[in-house]
Order: sequence, then structure tokens, then C-alpha cells
Amino acid sequence: MGILRGITTAQLAPTLESAISGGLEALEITMNTPGAAELIARARAIAGGELAIGAGTVLSRESLDTALAAGASFIVMPTLVPDVVRECVRRDVPVFPGALTPQEIHTAWQAGAAMVKVFPSKFFGPEYFREVKGPFDDVLLLACGGVSAANLAEFATCGADAYAFGGSVFNVAWIEAGEFEKVEKSVRALVDAHAATL
Repeated sequence: MGILRGITTAQLAPTLESAISGGLEALEITMNTPGAAELIARARAIAGGELAIGAGTVLSRESLDTALAAGASFIVMPTLVPDVVRECVRRDVPVFPGALTPQEIHTAWQAGAAMVKVFPSKFFGPEYFREVKGPFDDVLLLACGGVSAANLAEFATCGADAYAFGGSVFNVAWIEAGEFEKVEKSVRALVDAHAATL
């Protein structure tokens, strides 16, 4: 899953095209990006079904309603916001709340998470996933923060079920310079690393 934060309207199409060419299947646009709702709607039109478009950093019911009205097909957040998760479950919208500790992970899963986003993963590392999967072997975990093509296989071996990445791939300097081939190459490296774990 890709994460776009701070993207502009002019940068949206070439960035999405690079992501699709690189093999990405899902991407969130964070709600703290200026004009996020319009960008989500535009992204859906640009992607044309080739890329699932969701909303990230959804921290309130108001933000959720705005995201869903714009066409977001899934919802992501950095922490657990119970009323947002409850509404997503009620409306059958896949939701990925963030958590870090075992208690937070368990609470998020019990609340109805489609998958629990372990964030920020880089500080505890892949081995943390192995430890968490011991008692929570049925909980699906999304590694977010610090995942790269070089360490993705280790996260997979230790129990991560999916991966999210943002600024390391959707690099602001590359996008501002129009170096979208670098974005595509970085996406492809992560997609290929994931494919190698299957």
C-alpha cells in the first residue's frame, strides 16, 4: 500500500501512473493533505480501477464522511479511533487502524480492523512481528514505517501480512523534479520484493 501525503493536483496523475506502472495495487491519500477529498475523487478517475484508492489519517467521523463521499474505498489511520472504526464496520468499509503495543493491536483487531497497521514499525523492527504473532497468530498485521525492498522479506518471515510505504518511495524531491521514473522503480522494487515472499 502506498501513502501519498502533501501531493498537489498537478503532481497527482504522473505519480499515480508511475505507481500503477510499478505494479502497486492500493494507495491512500492522507486527509491532512490540502484538498484531500478532491484528490481522492480525481485519483479514482485517473486510476480507472487499476488502483484501489483509500483515505489515510482519518481521525474523526467528519473526516471519514468526507473521505467516503469522495470515493475512498478503504480507510487508514495512525491510531485506533473507535467511532471511526465502528462506522466503517457498520458500512462494510475495510479499515486499517494503527497500533503498536500488544494491547493496542488486540483492541484494534477486536474492534473490527480488516488489518492492524503496526506503526511505526521501524523502531521495533521485523522481530517484533514474530513476537506479536505468537499470541495473536490470527491477527493480520500491516507493517508501516521503515519498510524497504531490502528488509521486506524479513518483515514477511517474521509475520507481517502486508506493507505500507510513503515518503521513501513517493519522494517529495523526485516528484517536484518530475523524476517519476524513480518513483516507478522504487515501487517496482517493493512489489518484486513482496512477490518473492509468496
